[in-house]
Amino acid sequence: MRRLRVTHIVLILLCLMYFITYLDRVNVSTAAEGFGKDFNLSKTQIGLVFSAFAYPYLVFQIIGGWVSDRFGARRTLIACGLIWASATVLTGMAGGLTSLLIARLLLGFGEGATFPAATSAMSRWIAKEKRGFAQGITHAAARIGNAAAPAFIVYIMATRGWRESFYVCAGLSFAWVALWAMTFTEKPADHPRITPEELAVLPAPQKTKPKVPWAALSRRMAPVTVVYFCYGWTLWLFLSWIPQYFLHSYNLNLKDSAIFASSVFFAGVVGDTLGGIVTDKLLHKTGDLKRARSWMVAVCMLLTLLTLIPLMFTHSLMVSLFCLSAGFFFAEMTIGPMWAIPMDIAPEYSGTASGMMNTGSALAAIISPVVGGFLIDRYGNWELPFLGSIILMAIGVGLTFRMQPGKRFTAT
Repeated sequence: MRRLRVTHIVLILLCLMYFITYLDRVNVSTAAEGFGKDFNLSKTQIGLVFSAFAYPYLVFQIIGGWVSDRFGARRTLIACGLIWASATVLTGMAGGLTSLLIARLLLGFGEGATFPAATSAMSRWIAKEKRGFAQGITHAAARIGNAAAPAFIVYIMATRGWRESFYVCAGLSFAWVALWAMTFTEKPADHPRITPEELAVLPAPQKTKPKVPWAALSRRMAPVTVVYFCYGWTLWLFLSWIPQYFLHSYNLNLKDSAIFASSVFFAGVVGDTLGGIVTDKLLHKTGDLKRARSWMVAVCMLLTLLTLIPLMFTHSLMVSLFCLSAGFFFAEMTIGPMWAIPMDIAPEYSGTASGMMNTGSALAAIISPVVGGFLIDRYGNWELPFLGSIILMAIGVGLTFRMQPGKRFTAT
């Protein structure tokens, strides 16, 4: 039997991390049906609980990217994992709105550096021509976490309670930290099981760690960050409110709403995987980063907004399921090319550059859930929040051609 390559093991570990971090992020959306009643929270207050995670998450994107570039992905992710796992335990121990908010803030602090650190690790462990696939498959694992969360949390809530659902998620997080610490090495050449064939296709190691040109890199990544904000608005609207949407907009029971929500999120799994494959194939076929990255993102954003438009004019369970699934599928197809762009533009600063990009999504995570909750409370219309997604996706389409992934960043 063919031995599993070390590079594959590292990618599998990163996939597990993405799965667990998203399980820990979105479990609160389904568990809200339990703690919302226990603590007598309004939809706006629940939206605040959803978005509290994003404040430190936003702050630590760039900081975490710099830390991972400076001190390495191994130590960064061990520290982050211990923090987010502990925060998940504290969420289960919450006694009201204030303690829920504190636990979610700590979760955002712990997970803030995870994706930039993972991108930093990929820049050394993944061959250039497979970067889109690596980003797509890891984010697909995250969407499996999205898709599994409703059914998984509902099962635990039904058998044990909403608090226990967080304790189980925390146990998975602590287990992943142990696996990462035992398996990953910062430099591929230092791994005892790496083969010469694997090392031959990986990027050449940097002899020195360059100083980050903050101002110049920020300006270069600004268009990418804004485009990712436009995408992130839809992402966090879906992650925060889709389980509640099916539960309340169509008066389904908790189990049926979880099935419908999981169906939408599984469409994202396919979109993430396919997006990573397509962007790499486009790059291989054309050799043009603009086509493989910018054009692909523009097309997928356009298809996202078109598939969401029918929600504004009809109220049908099956139409909603189709539109939301298709919308999430096309939105997630942008992930592979978008997360490859920081490595294309600034490979020497990939952790920092990806952190800058992800501040766009983190900012959207602060605003989108609260605005969605406010609109639902104010107008009683569960479709209205998706109008923001349609508008921002249209803006994103226009801005994609400002990203210029084929123009490599230089500090001078």
